[in-house]
Amino acid sequence: MGRSQLEKQKTHERIVALAAKRLREEGLDGIGVADLMKEAGLTVGGFYKHFASRDELVAEAVESAVGSWRKHQEEKGIDPASIPLDAYVDNYLSERHRDHCGEGCAYAALTADMARSGDAVRAIATEGLRKNFEAMTARMPEPETREARQKAIIASCLMTGALGLARVANDEAFSKEILETVKQFVKDLPNGGTK
Repeated sequence: MGRSQLEKQKTHERIVALAAKRLREEGLDGIGVADLMKEAGLTVGGFYKHFASRDELVAEAVESAVGSWRKHQEEKGIDPASIPLDAYVDNYLSERHRDHCGEGCAYAALTADMARSGDAVRAIATEGLRKNFEAMTARMPEPETREARQKAIIASCLMTGALGLARVANDEAFSKEILETVKQFVKDLPNGGTK
């Protein structure tokens, strides 16, 4: 790949990464091409050298956001499914994750937006869900069983919902209570539920 093509690819990746962050912060409709390109230090005209449409950018940004954590772990040589449940839950249901939605889970930030999106975004989100559920299933005792898969789906849904609701709450103590309550419940789930 020539130098100009490499530069174009790096610029493209930078735009997508920035868009993925902004989408998680502002929603799929909250990001404008002009503002995004200005933030990237580029012109609006330059946008069309990288994308045929805003919809194409949104689909790439959603794909980046949905897979960013998994990709980051794999780049560090870590299989995401090998992260123990307790450590995964502690990280996911943390105040840091709650407070930095632009860097966090796309599902907790964009569930409703993705559900209202077109086929391309929904297909990307669906594939990401499948991978997330597979990784969560691997964290369960006897991961090859139907019960492990069910618990993985329940745990994933509880965690995503809890993170979103903790972000909604404008009372810090209440927000922490949501995170801590679901954190403990999910950690106990593989052993049959709460103690």
